[in-house]
Amino acid sequence: MSKLLHISASPRGEQSESLAVAASFLDTFRAEHPDVVVETYDLWDGTLPAFGPDAAAAKMAIFAGEQPRGAAAVAWQSAVDTFDRFDAADRYLFSVPMWNAGVPYVLKQFIDVISQPGLVFGFDPEQGYTGLLTGKRAAVIYTSAVYGPGRDPSFGADFQAPFFTGWLHWAGVTDVSEVHLRPNLATADAATARRHAHEQARDLAKRFA
Repeated sequence: MSKLLHISASPRGEQSESLAVAASFLDTFRAEHPDVVVETYDLWDGTLPAFGPDAAAAKMAIFAGEQPRGAAAVAWQSAVDTFDRFDAADRYLFSVPMWNAGVPYVLKQFIDVISQPGLVFGFDPEQGYTGLLTGKRAAVIYTSAVYGPGRDPSFGADFQAPFFTGWLHWAGVTDVSEVHLRPNLATADAATARRHAHEQARDLAKRFA
């Protein structure tokens, strides 16, 4: 059965612009595609494992063709379990607010946890990396309060979308659709940009299954 997994990187609940746009997407998606299972993974719910010395040791052991042992083996299993939860879906919705020109650290942590050899990517010394997450589709809601394309550099820069969409492509997810809400809350009325983003999200949801 097809499954859509919504991965939320925002901790702001009802105050979150990215979650509000995601809600418009999900409401439409459920109405248009009632046969598709929809689940949400809140990256702030405390279940995301750390990626520290033990996990790094496990990753390098796998790279070397060895099996992690002891604490490294425990860390590896946590990474595999997190990846399995992610890999069980064939459709993804990511709600990604901009933090300091990039993504929230918890989303980077998620990427570091699951980006493991044999799971998200393969590697050949001559050919380089190969993304293993093929046959999947992703929609990404990108929001920022001040940064926007075409604005003066004093309003910030975008290391958010290039990084995250780049990671999806590297991992093998090449069918990626983006909705951007860049309302410039610092100097302008955000209503028009907000309305347009919600409309885009609803239209994308209709054709996403």
